[in-house]
Amino acid sequence: MFAYLKHIMKLILGRIWAIYGIIVFAGSMLLLMPLVLLTKLYSEPKKSIVFYPISKLWMRIFLWGTGCPLKIVGKAHFAKGTQYIVTSNHNSLLDVPITSPFIPGTNKTIGKIELNRIPIFKYMYERGSVLVDRRSDASRKKSYELMKQVLANKMHMCIYPEGTRNQSNEVLQPFKEGAFRLAVDTQTAIIPCLLFNTSKALPTKPNFCYYPTALQMHFLPPIHPAGHTVASLNELVYNTMRTYYVAHNGLV
Repeated sequence: MFAYLKHIMKLILGRIWAIYGIIVFAGSMLLLMPLVLLTKLYSEPKKSIVFYPISKLWMRIFLWGTGCPLKIVGKAHFAKGTQYIVTSNHNSLLDVPITSPFIPGTNKTIGKIELNRIPIFKYMYERGSVLVDRRSDASRKKSYELMKQVLANKMHMCIYPEGTRNQSNEVLQPFKEGAFRLAVDTQTAIIPCLLFNTSKALPTKPNFCYYPTALQMHFLPPIHPAGHTVASLNELVYNTMRTYYVAHNGLV
């Protein structure tokens, strides 16, 4: 009985905090929206360069305001003047909003085109994303060329190789090949990124719950594609990320 009451209380508090989180998320977004709209005056890559600190300020306000401080480990792995493909695990809807703003340096992330239909938010979303409709072969091909252009513009490209949120009991879902084909084709090094505790802060189940949680983002040393096939690079990055996550998850 006590356990059941505890569960119900946690659920109620989680949903109250979720409502509060939406207010902070939307309020801080609206506060910064005039600055976001001003980025229309620029073309790429200047548009993304101007947007990057705005997105970082937005997420700092949101995370601080909702009791989810973010600790970042491994920023030194980013060499100045070098662009990387960042591959991140994906457990929560919270992953995408926090990953891109806190990657060291201007970057874009791969994003589902469906989220670009949300009023007002879409202006933030499209600034920091390469949008893809996963149901369309033409859209996937176009997004691949756009990701190449991001790297050519000396920006990092953030990709979630699991393809969607991991709701399984496995540490990581099998990786899709897109990030690794991009790395091999452009000979761009990959920096693995592990996010910890985002699924505790914003879980898939129960839905519409949000909890104050200390978050961490760990960047690992670059993995160079030279000498690798798409398949061998995929396997190496997967094993590297899985081993690190298993070793550190209980310590974070």
